[in-house]
Amino acid sequence: MDKTQKQILEAQRTELTEHLIYKKLAEDCKDENNAKILRDISQQELMHAEYWENKTGMKVKPDHARIRRTVFLARLLGLSFVLKQMEKREGTGSKLYEELSAVYPETKLFSEQENAHEQQLLAMLDEERLQYVGSIVLGLNDALVELTGALAGFTLALGNTRTISLAGLVTGISAALSMAASDYLSTKAEGDTRAAKSAAYTGVTYFLTVILLILPFLLMPNKFGALALTLSIAVLIIFCFNYYISVAKNLSFKPRFIEMTTISLGVAAFSFFIGYLLNQILGVNV
Repeated sequence: MDKTQKQILEAQRTELTEHLIYKKLAEDCKDENNAKILRDISQQELMHAEYWENKTGMKVKPDHARIRRTVFLARLLGLSFVLKQMEKREGTGSKLYEELSAVYPETKLFSEQENAHEQQLLAMLDEERLQYVGSIVLGLNDALVELTGALAGFTLALGNTRTISLAGLVTGISAALSMAASDYLSTKAEGDTRAAKSAAYTGVTYFLTVILLILPFLLMPNKFGALALTLSIAVLIIFCFNYYISVAKNLSFKPRFIEMTTISLGVAAFSFFIGYLLNQILGVNV
């Protein structure tokens, strides 16, 4: 089988797979306008797949693993994230069509249609979770900075992981409620009717981050090992969140990740130092 034949079969399988992905996403979509666009794109992908099937005279099987994975991620992380990821893949597909157009000139239109998908999808996206990114960032960033700093300070100021986790939980839960209340009052003062929901996003994000950061102190007896794992979890949370936002909102990943990580770990290091000084000066060992 020559290179062109392999490229055609690859294009045929990709188009059939993406036809089924868009079809399933449309079935899950509650917004009828968005669902219609997804169905239209699904039909277009099917037409492309049938075109290649006529050229190859062969039936191909879709990538069922990719279909299941994409639909699952859409339900877990939202339609915006998954569609942006798919459009990145389709960018590669349009390049493939550019190459194939040397043999099949009519496929030039396929490339143009693939490029048009992105603009269509960008225009349709309006997910609730992306409307509250500011609230999520507020809760996440404050929890990471405040709690990593507090836990680092508690590690040297206090004696064992149980005491540290208790102090961390009290601090974290109180701060989560405080942040949610502050977000509600400030958003309501601006006349935003979504103040309650904004506060909920902030508070829940803060609380979940607190639980993840304190978990090592609940599971490990060595407080320094627990702190190291907590800081690793903090970096992982920052990485995952910034990757998600960079894809869903077309933002630059690296500078945001470096900035957020530097601030969180910097505060933790400073608090660790403060905890050491207080422990030495006051001689407290709880």
